[in-house]
Amino acid sequence: AADFIVKQFGAFSPKMAQLAQYAFDHQWIEAEDRPNKQPGGYMESLPETGESRIFLTFTGSANDASTIAHELGHAFHSSVMTDLPFFRQDYAMNVAETASTFAEMIVADANVREAKTEAEKITLIDAKMVNPLAMFLNIHARFLFETRFYDARQDHLLTAEELDNMMLQAQKDAFNNSLSSYSPHFWATKLHFYIDDVPFYNFPYVFGYLFSLGIYARAQQSGDFEDQYIALLRDTANMSTEDLAQKHLGVDLTQPDFWEQGVALIEKDIDDFMQLSETLLN
Repeated sequence: AADFIVKQFGAFSPKMAQLAQYAFDHQWIEAEDRPNKQPGGYMESLPETGESRIFLTFTGSANDASTIAHELGHAFHSSVMTDLPFFRQDYAMNVAETASTFAEMIVADANVREAKTEAEKITLIDAKMVNPLAMFLNIHARFLFETRFYDARQDHLLTAEELDNMMLQAQKDAFNNSLSSYSPHFWATKLHFYIDDVPFYNFPYVFGYLFSLGIYARAQQSGDFEDQYIALLRDTANMSTEDLAQKHLGVDLTQPDFWEQGVALIEKDIDDFMQLSETLLN
């Protein structure tokens, strides 16, 4: 997985590949799969040393390899900003997932390209589709719930039963009544609803995902994107996202073109999945 990630990063940015190789060689990543260890991944930057540390559980799956790439993307974002003043490094939540999602997409796409069989390709596309399903459906449900919660809270304290009903309705609306089962207690188990200094913690994920998709789409059209990409990352705490995109990408985020380029990548994955899986259904 390490060799594969370094190789694929290098196709887009030698500096990304160099940072990843350094992280692997110097044991920045705690990846042991051991009993009672929590799943998921997390990166923390160490400003005094200019390094990062990554915590995750690697089981050998394609999704785990994408998680490593995701967290290394965060580490790369931090690494290109270490020489900047502190407040120039404190970027907002809406761009916090830019470099991580970009790095994850590089590896996920490469996994699909290098699949040995159609069945393997179907499985890897399905793994890729976890992200857009989460962003457009699951996190949409969270946004609907939180919006309605704040509206109702203006009037009174909500009971657990009211929160259950509100969560259930948000999921039904977001998924268009298409699920076989729902999770009305989700409000009680999701940490993001309890982070009191960042309300609507769901929004940055969707925005960052779509922003990264648009950047990734443009990177595929450009033969030399590394310097432009690094310059964009270095300015993430220096200006609004609209100004950031205009300066480094030459795009207007208030218009649909940039966003539609990214969404087109998702549509292609859907089309490929439907076409490949058709043979298994007949």
